[in-house]
Amino acid sequence: MIFKFNDPQYLYLMFIPLIALIYHFAKKRRSYIRFSDSKTFEGVKKTLRIRFLEFPFILKIIAAVLVILALARPQSTSESSETITEGIDIVIATDISTSMLAQDFTPNRFEASLEVARDFINGRKNDRIGMVLFAGEAYTQCPLTTDYNILEDLTGNIKMGVIEDGTAIGSGIITAVNRLKNSKAKSKVIILLTDGENNRGEVSPETAADVATAMEIRIYTIGIGKNRAPYPFRGPFGQTIVREVEFKVDEEMLSNVAKVTGGKFYRATDKDKLKFIYEEIDKLEKTKIDIKSYKRFHEKYFLFLLPGLLIFLLALLLENTIFMKNP
Repeated sequence: MIFKFNDPQYLYLMFIPLIALIYHFAKKRRSYIRFSDSKTFEGVKKTLRIRFLEFPFILKIIAAVLVILALARPQSTSESSETITEGIDIVIATDISTSMLAQDFTPNRFEASLEVARDFINGRKNDRIGMVLFAGEAYTQCPLTTDYNILEDLTGNIKMGVIEDGTAIGSGIITAVNRLKNSKAKSKVIILLTDGENNRGEVSPETAADVATAMEIRIYTIGIGKNRAPYPFRGPFGQTIVREVEFKVDEEMLSNVAKVTGGKFYRATDKDKLKFIYEEIDKLEKTKIDIKSYKRFHEKYFLFLLPGLLIFLLALLLENTIFMKNP
């Protein structure tokens, strides 16, 4: 056990028992008695009492040292810390329309976007994350959760073609907003990824963005894909035919949606760029963690004072009984 002395100036008193010890044994060496003949004492062995005659004095020195240590107020410390996290609630809204099968990403936009999203999810801590999917309409794949294993399993089970085709960006935003509307997190974020233009749904992206702004939700928008990309078609005999197809991402709309909510628009034309975008969002939306440390001091003087007093009483008892000196 390590002690810290609250009144260390009393430790200077250690010189007193040290000087007393030195003086006592120096005086003892100077003391002698003259005898005309020492043959009388030859063969006389020292008794146990004689050998330990100085034992009470040594006990007094030890007692003095312990009392001085007690006067210096030894204390032990215990440390504790309190971690306060300021959580972020994030909903990832991903386009799963059939245009996401374009192969300018490996193996395609759909698979690449989900893989990068999973990496982003696995890199987060203390934040609740949910997922919304949209094509011609939108639905919640996973509500807000901190169980990233379940979220990863659900993202691994996403299938294309389960809902009507199209690109309802406004519906995707509104569905994500509904997942966040009851959130009490200090920061609420939507990451919206799409490769097209809004062509379905009853709510425009701009109106949905206004709703998000009113609820203090930031939207980061990502336009994924190149303007021309290989796209797989099914041939007349069931074979796959890949042809170059024109694509258009509505950058102006996505930029305005992000800007009005306090977010940012990004364009990802390859997988490395998409990873970089998620890394940048990860840095911008970091969970705030405060750690408060506490130190508690425990008085330990009694561990020295009580033994010191007991040893001193023992020394008095011994020198007045077993080790009593005759005058």
